Amino acid sequence: MLGSKENIILIGMPGVGKSTIGVVLAKILGYRFVDADLVIQERTGRLLKDIIAEDGIEEFIKIENDVNKSLNTEKTVIATGGSVVYGKEAMEHLSQIGTIVYLELDLPALSRRLGNLKKRGVVLKNGQTLKDLYNERTPLYKKYADIIVNEHRCSIQQTVKKIVKKLEG
Repeated sequence: MLGSKENIILIGMPGVGKSTIGVVLAKILGYRFVDADLVIQERTGRLLKDIIAEDGIEEFIKIENDVNKSLNTEKTVIATGGSVVYGKEAMEHLSQIGTIVYLELDLPALSRRLGNLKKRGVVLKNGQTLKDLYNERTPLYKKYADIIVNEHRCSIQQTVKKIVKKLEG
């Protein structure tokens, strides 16, 4: 799977471990690592939760889309924010520059992993539950994924091994 598309882009729900797994994967492959959420914070000078609270969800998604569609990297593992799949241009760009890996985890396991969603900078509309968000995003993750890795009962190391195995095809 690796070749002309030498970046690896991790997508999935908040709490699946995109950043943690991304760092470990980058070390194993000898790649760089970029956390797209941190790039957003760097470029705006604000925390994600503050952007969402002050500017609203739609503006946050626009900023996220703009940042992700501008990423220009080689041999890099990119951990995206969970809402990246709402940005059509960003997803088209990311699929051109890399292999998109969807880290899949079931709703009960996600619920156990996640604490306060607002503090994590999770994009939730008024009255929206984690289940609603999960049901809304899952089809989008599957749509954009080149590879799907199910993390059910996997440690970080086991998940990374699964990714590497699938990348080697």
